[in-house]
Amino acid sequence: MMRKLLVAIAALVMVSCSNYPKSAADVELDQQVEAARALVGRITSGRQADFIVNIVPEQRDGKDWFAYYAKDGRIVLEGNDGVSVASALNHYLRENCGWHLTWCGKQEELPEVLPLPQDKVMRTSPYKYRYYLNYCTFNYTMSWWDFDRWQQEIDFMALNGINMPLALTGQNSVWQRVYKKLGFTDEDLEGFFSGPAYFNWFWMGNLDGWCGPLPQSFMEDHEQLQKKILAAERTLGMTPVLPAFTGHVPPSFQEKFPDAKVRTTEWVNFPEVSILDPGEELFTQIGKMFIEEQVKLYGTDHYYSADTFNENTPPTNDPQYLNDISAKVFSAMNDVDPEAVWVMQGWLFYHERDFWGENEIQALLGAVPDDKMIILDLWSERHPVWNRTNAYYGKPWIWCMLHNFGQNINMSGNVTSVANDPAAALNDPTSGNMSGIGLTMEGIEQNPMVYALMLENVWRDQPVDKDEFLKTYLTQRYGSFNETAFKAWQIIMSSAYENTVNNGGQESILTGRPSFKENPGGTTNTKAHYEKEDLIKAWQMLVSCSQEFAGSDGYRYDLVDVTRQVLADYASVLQQNAAGMYEAGNVEGFKAASAEFLALIKDMDALLGTRSEFLLGRWLKSARAIGHTQQEKDLYERNARNLITLWGNKDCRIRDYACRQWNGMMGGFYYPRWERFFTFVEAAMVEGVPYDEDKFVSESKDWEWEWLSGHEEYISEPFGSEIEECLKIWNKYSKSILHLEDDFEYEAEVEAYV
Repeated sequence: MMRKLLVAIAALVMVSCSNYPKSAADVELDQQVEAARALVGRITSGRQADFIVNIVPEQRDGKDWFAYYAKDGRIVLEGNDGVSVASALNHYLRENCGWHLTWCGKQEELPEVLPLPQDKVMRTSPYKYRYYLNYCTFNYTMSWWDFDRWQQEIDFMALNGINMPLALTGQNSVWQRVYKKLGFTDEDLEGFFSGPAYFNWFWMGNLDGWCGPLPQSFMEDHEQLQKKILAAERTLGMTPVLPAFTGHVPPSFQEKFPDAKVRTTEWVNFPEVSILDPGEELFTQIGKMFIEEQVKLYGTDHYYSADTFNENTPPTNDPQYLNDISAKVFSAMNDVDPEAVWVMQGWLFYHERDFWGENEIQALLGAVPDDKMIILDLWSERHPVWNRTNAYYGKPWIWCMLHNFGQNINMSGNVTSVANDPAAALNDPTSGNMSGIGLTMEGIEQNPMVYALMLENVWRDQPVDKDEFLKTYLTQRYGSFNETAFKAWQIIMSSAYENTVNNGGQESILTGRPSFKENPGGTTNTKAHYEKEDLIKAWQMLVSCSQEFAGSDGYRYDLVDVTRQVLADYASVLQQNAAGMYEAGNVEGFKAASAEFLALIKDMDALLGTRSEFLLGRWLKSARAIGHTQQEKDLYERNARNLITLWGNKDCRIRDYACRQWNGMMGGFYYPRWERFFTFVEAAMVEGVPYDEDKFVSESKDWEWEWLSGHEEYISEPFGSEIEECLKIWNKYSKSILHLEDDFEYEAEVEAYV
């Protein structure tokens, strides 16, 4: 309650005092100090009187810096902007108070008397830019966020030194204003704007209208939300990145402008969308109008995101054509804003790497002055592009960790690369104009350790020692150091979090459309990138710590997450048991094997219901909450259901891409889907005929489509004890199913606690 009150007060002060600053440069020093103090109050539950906030708005040797020290019985937080001061607070609380903040598991209790630091601590960042977010994050995670949730994330950014967030909220209002000025009616635009869970792909020119129509109230609400978001970011010294025009036009554009050169592109298996050729004068005109309207609404910090050919191949590799495209896109920004800097995701150079050779990349980039473009090397920890493009031929570029796809929650990461490679690139004489680091994940609120490790790079220019990081991380997260927990996490880091096999980690067979295939492929790739026995041993070790860390929120989250992953992996064994019984024609054996598989899903559903981070009901409730009418609420719920299941229509090629191992999804979607499969196969076995897979898939598609329109309620608040549920699962599965050896090192400790 206190936090919400502080957020509300801060928002009112911000709006009334600044009337939404049009840029970070417009924020007065006293406004930035007040914003930093308000953040301190939110983070410390109103104890800002224990701190002195001092902003000295000059960099040191051209670098952002922070310091903290004791003075007159208080803690001084110092830095060159609000972000630096927030980073000072973060470091002070972590190093002196055992404080720990992530999306998943927190340690926020502070001592009654805050300890005074013995010495002055000072840090500088070697990176000019610390970038945050991906277009996809705005839908996979943020579709239903209100300002209170956004304020928490902005605080999280500032605490971790982020100074360059992508800011896409409220862009539909800009589009609407531009196209109405060009003569388009509401009816013309109704099939253009996508539903609220899909506007990221609409912005990128991948699809039109899916899961719409978009209500006017949504546009108006999110226009106001964006103003609040930008004000909060700017008053802390952040420089948000706003989008620019890349050619996406309404389906009726050719009717309005019959002489315009318009091409169509198709993404995945969605209907074609219309893209205005950059060579057209209209392209420049609309691009200018877009920037003008956006600046009127939201101001500007002069950074603009624009991605041409996102997951689409250009019609030609003619260097002149590619050069002209870039020139047109940039001129639309620069003609309106002479200080404009184009921020481009380098994703296309990896995703369509067979097309983008040296000549093509140089042609696209060469049309823009070096100081007017920044490239995001989007997946540096797995597939860096900078090292095969001569560091983007002189352009400033940012080393980014992508890590997550679809906000899947499977345990996966490339921790050795994350710990070593940003600093290695920074110090590499061939890295050119490397100017920053970034986090460009498709979804957040998962795998907190990976993100904590990545953020360790913000204020250092040398690699992170993984073991030293882990000792500190666990001590802060769990409240004290425990050797067994540390060894468990060493195993986890070297197995689940050392992914050199899969792009994005493996999925569980549970979340894929039912079949007997061991590895269905596509978006349900179950090929493991680690030895599952290693994770089982780490699980045992974590379970043995249950008594010591029962009061730790971070430990309880981790225990649930590791238990979830062990069961998600084991599901493949049970699925293959059922497949073997089918192949053998053993009806009774098949019944027993399928029942065992379904029971595991139920067990996972109960386990996941103990944590708010794993609740389908919370996602659906948030979606319905932003609707003003019953019709809007139903539309938003359908959006929320569609995105995390079929993604598109019944035949969508990326179904289950954004799957969620959540309570409610397990019991309400995956369980009945698998139950229908087993019933279908059993009937065929009884009849003595092979089961008709094509018929089952057709029926499954119909059932999945019906589920999207449902309104079943699922719990939106956690219930039960995390540790009790984990121990139930341990008792049920550890020996009889997972076949742990009797001589496991920590067996006695586990049994004693059970």
